[in-house]
Amino acid sequence: MRLQLQASSSQQEQTPIINITGSKSESNRLLILQQLFPNLQIKNLSTSDDTQHLQEALESTNEILDIGHAGTAMRFITALMASSDLQRTVTGSDRMKQRPIGILVDALRYLGAQIDYVENEGFPPLKIKGNQLHGGEVTMDAGVSSQFLSALLLVAPRFENGLTLRLSGKLTSRPYLEMTTGLMQLLGLDVTFEGQVIKVKHQSHITDREIVVESDWSSAGYWYSWVAMQPAGYSVQLNSYKDSSLQGDRALVEIYEKLGVQTTFNLTGIVLTCMTDFEPPHYLEFDLTSQPDQAQTIFATCLGLGINLKMKGLHTLRIKETDRIKAMDVVGSRFRESKILTTTDTIEITFSPDSSITQEFIVDTYQDHRMALAFAPLCCKTTVIINDADVVTKSYGEYYKDLAAVKVDITEI
Repeated sequence: MRLQLQASSSQQEQTPIINITGSKSESNRLLILQQLFPNLQIKNLSTSDDTQHLQEALESTNEILDIGHAGTAMRFITALMASSDLQRTVTGSDRMKQRPIGILVDALRYLGAQIDYVENEGFPPLKIKGNQLHGGEVTMDAGVSSQFLSALLLVAPRFENGLTLRLSGKLTSRPYLEMTTGLMQLLGLDVTFEGQVIKVKHQSHITDREIVVESDWSSAGYWYSWVAMQPAGYSVQLNSYKDSSLQGDRALVEIYEKLGVQTTFNLTGIVLTCMTDFEPPHYLEFDLTSQPDQAQTIFATCLGLGINLKMKGLHTLRIKETDRIKAMDVVGSRFRESKILTTTDTIEITFSPDSSITQEFIVDTYQDHRMALAFAPLCCKTTVIINDADVVTKSYGEYYKDLAAVKVDITEI
């Protein structure tokens, strides 16, 4: 599907209200925990493709589990199957077969798991013969994707001796690990996270629990970007958000203060308002080690506002649905004249004083939902054409409907 987006220039009459589905990250973690503790009840689950793929895999009795593009599901299912009494082959899309999983497999094997690579060493598909893992102590590189670490932690209550996970080196995406341990603690599990050591004790039962999933802060980022590029005083309300969130992308509140967006918490969620008397800074620098999923969103906002930008802490973006650093470089250079520099960990963009915006901005998504989601708000600056636009269903299927509600004209071409 190819879509053309053009924002209306009509003045805002009232504050739009946007209802975003439950957090994908929280939902996927809770679904794994529900497999260990069936008396856990979950409300407001994410409707994203990733969560639906995970649910389908968990409910399937097929010998082969295909999780498509869902990276979180691949990591979590691998750990779950390895510690179960089942035998399964776990596979995914062609891109998924290019995404490394050896770090997790090595850790699981060290703990006694029986896992074989079906095609290429270090990559899916995996043939898994589940068995009771004794657990114990394992050391992993703290700089790897937090999903590898969370996958182990979520199933650790099954381990006969629990798990002591020692993290070596600089920790990446700590908020996602804190989300994992925080949700486990909400269920009454004995979990501690001190310094670079996480301990999970064996536990086979919990008391009856019901958890309501908070709306997805990652998806809120696109609305922060949208508001940042609107006239002063423009506002949007996002429902079902809370100040005391387990989600690391709650840091958007502080990040977007620097981009001219004020956040007000109320009884139903948050109101985002484009600040009056805000002067965009000449240059901003962000360390997104703990919020890597916001890189494309912040990049697009600074493209729209003409703010020179440097982002670091992006090393995990090279192995996402696409190489996100390269994708930002290629697509971003089409929007307006600029100089973009990249490394394995950073991206930097500098604008010439008289750089002009292209009249028709084409966004290639590379099978990555965040490319479409992050760059779509630039339609308030120029006509945006998004190729393979339906990729947004991976995390935010109602996105274009919500954009239409704020007077974006959307045409399939």
